[in-house]
Amino acid sequence: MTKPNRGARRERILIASSEVHPYSKTGGLADMVAALAKTMARRGHQVGVVTPLYRGILEKHPGIQKLDYSLRLPLGADWVEAEVYTLSPMPGLTIYFIHQPAYYHRGSLYSDSTGDYPDNAQRFIFFSKAVVHLARYLPWQPELVHIHDWQVGLVPLLIRHQREMEGWGTPPHTLLTIHNLAYQGVFGPEAFPLTNLPTEYFRPWAAEFHGYVNCLKAAIISSDTLTTVSPRYAREITTPEYGCGLDAILRHRQADLRGILNGVDYDEWQTERNPHLPAPYSQRNPEGKARCKSVLQEQLGLPVRADVPVFGSVTRLADQKGVDIQLGALEEMLAADIQFVLLGSGSPDLERAYGELARRFPTKVAARIGYDHGLSHRIEAGADFFLMPSRFEPCGLNQMYSLRYATIPIVRVTGGLDDSVIDIAEDRTSADGIKFQEYSSRALAKAIRKAVALYQSPHLLTLYRRHAMQADFSWDRTAGEYEEVYARFAPPAPPLPPTPPAVTAPPPVSTPKSRTPPKTKTVRATPRSKRAAGSTRKAQARSKTRTQRTVATRPASRGPTQSRTRSTQPSRKRSPRRR
Repeated sequence: MTKPNRGARRERILIASSEVHPYSKTGGLADMVAALAKTMARRGHQVGVVTPLYRGILEKHPGIQKLDYSLRLPLGADWVEAEVYTLSPMPGLTIYFIHQPAYYHRGSLYSDSTGDYPDNAQRFIFFSKAVVHLARYLPWQPELVHIHDWQVGLVPLLIRHQREMEGWGTPPHTLLTIHNLAYQGVFGPEAFPLTNLPTEYFRPWAAEFHGYVNCLKAAIISSDTLTTVSPRYAREITTPEYGCGLDAILRHRQADLRGILNGVDYDEWQTERNPHLPAPYSQRNPEGKARCKSVLQEQLGLPVRADVPVFGSVTRLADQKGVDIQLGALEEMLAADIQFVLLGSGSPDLERAYGELARRFPTKVAARIGYDHGLSHRIEAGADFFLMPSRFEPCGLNQMYSLRYATIPIVRVTGGLDDSVIDIAEDRTSADGIKFQEYSSRALAKAIRKAVALYQSPHLLTLYRRHAMQADFSWDRTAGEYEEVYARFAPPAPPLPPTPPAVTAPPPVSTPKSRTPPKTKTVRATPRSKRAAGSTRKAQARSKTRTQRTVATRPASRGPTQSRTRSTQPSRKRSPRRR
């Protein structure tokens, strides 16, 4: 259970994300944002979350209320209107939904069967502008805007521009969390006018990257500080191998980059009172896991056998997840007496390949294409081992779920997988998983053979399962690290009142009521030298009231001021998390 952090200053935090569980989800981003927001609210902070109102949300969550307020924001030469809906699921937390049906009422969040939606630039540039508008006009005045991934990557740049050119006296600080550097929000140069920023912002020190608009790169350049979702991934993305073309920029910001391992929502992912499981179990009473295994085998049409190890996988069928080398390893290992169960969807070619594998080995392989939340819990509980052979993995959550479910994870040494699993070859007194280094089917098959041998040693298997269930990845630990980052920006101020003030609608934006676009007034940027000098004077004035000074001057070769606040580098040595 999350405990209030009574010793920390209460912050006013606005979180922006394109998806938030349980309202919208395509992956771990939605889970992380939801858990972070809930945990911060429980710890006494005032938290708002901004997200699009996708199709179906209102029907599934009837408590959502429409505000007597609407947005009308410029998007290039057009003006786009939207409504704002809210929901307060718990004290201290308010969700703000941006309702723009033409952009967000679609079959899925980002793409359809033909690929990414062609107007994703319009959809998420508009969403970024809506976030900035709320950050500026919400009555409770957020002190920090915490953005997640490329879909809101232009928010820090828009805030900086409004601070410098539109007289936003004390704008909130900005924090970017990178969940997956491979997804950057890259659009052609024709997308830049949609931002309504001066053309000087389409430069390498701002939104431009090799002639294209790169939303994530703009956020990396212009956010006050950066985090990513594991310490090892924070180091990896500064290298050419994992930097996805942005490694040089990330090395430049390395002093401001911190890796914070995601937490697990143990209210959802637990084995003692889980409605998705056929039997409860725990460290003290582990017998129910055997029942979960037999029910899983029966449900998926496999022979019910306690004497064979079951290997599980719940994954997106994409190259990043290592499912290609997994196929090769299984071709070799299915000659042994093992069973394999898969739940996932993604590449049509990979879906067909796993379907064909199940047809060839009907007594050893079961493949379910798609996603079933209840089945994902039953695979985690019923499997003996869980495969995660990722090519790269910023954090990963399933290996942490597996540990809590006493299912031994088999992982490749990369990103958060390395940070969260202790190999049986490293330290037998605390080991809880099996690791392999080389990205190949041969290396994975070798790791599977280790697992088969371990299954034949019940005493060791029981020991490692006990270690696994003792691993602690609670959100309280993760939230404490984020509070350390938030506290860097906090000015000395009296605490908020015991009860957060009621959230009311922001004041109406002063824009023409007519749908006819007004004549555009060009705001000319001041010369760089003058603006840099002005920014320096403002930063020096603000430093008198802040606990940590932000250096706002920039070199003559750079654009809008770039904050240079230092953070503690992540330790290269991982300490096992034990309860």
